[in-house]
Amino acid sequence: MTKTLKIDFVSDVVCPWCVVGLGGLETALETLKGEGIEAEVRFQPFELNPDMAPEGENITEHIGRKYGATPEQSAANRANITARAAEVGFDMRMDADSRIWNTFDAHRLLHWAGETAGPQQQAKLKKALFHIHFTEGRNLTDAGELTAAAQAAGLDRAGAAEVLASGRYVDAVREAQALWRARGVNAVPAVVVEGKWLISGGQPAGVFEEALRKMAGA
Repeated sequence: MTKTLKIDFVSDVVCPWCVVGLGGLETALETLKGEGIEAEVRFQPFELNPDMAPEGENITEHIGRKYGATPEQSAANRANITARAAEVGFDMRMDADSRIWNTFDAHRLLHWAGETAGPQQQAKLKKALFHIHFTEGRNLTDAGELTAAAQAAGLDRAGAAEVLASGRYVDAVREAQALWRARGVNAVPAVVVEGKWLISGGQPAGVFEEALRKMAGA
């Protein structure tokens, strides 16, 4: 008998550890299918930098200002994350000239995808957004880039453009962010299972496997 877990993956599009965490989660779920454990994963919004200007900020300057990291420390962190991303099959190409962007419009598109097309298409859009940011280094505030990501995920590009131009889902995204913060989520990725268990951080597949196995049996 199959046990289907409800998972809320709270994350941001410019969070590299969210890439690692998603890869670990998906690898674990693929393994657990053989044990009759499956999941419906929904992506929930979280902005690491809600006040980020439209022009974005250089990643080295941003990490230095926000966390006090030196350029050398920032480079070492990028190398570590890049290696971890490679382990889950993701090509991460951050360098000292990469930029951090405001992600609110990206979250609006993700909300639209989840509401109108379902969790599988939402997941494809999430991965497409990760790709244009971390692999291609494109501007996440540019409507053309965002609608291209939607098209790459199999969604209607004109529909995505209408969402961005109209301001739809502004309130819905803000309410969702406030809800998850009220529930104690202040760092991402936060993987919330069945609304009551939390797996924090970019964990490897084995950690997700063990935790989800226990949760499915609880």
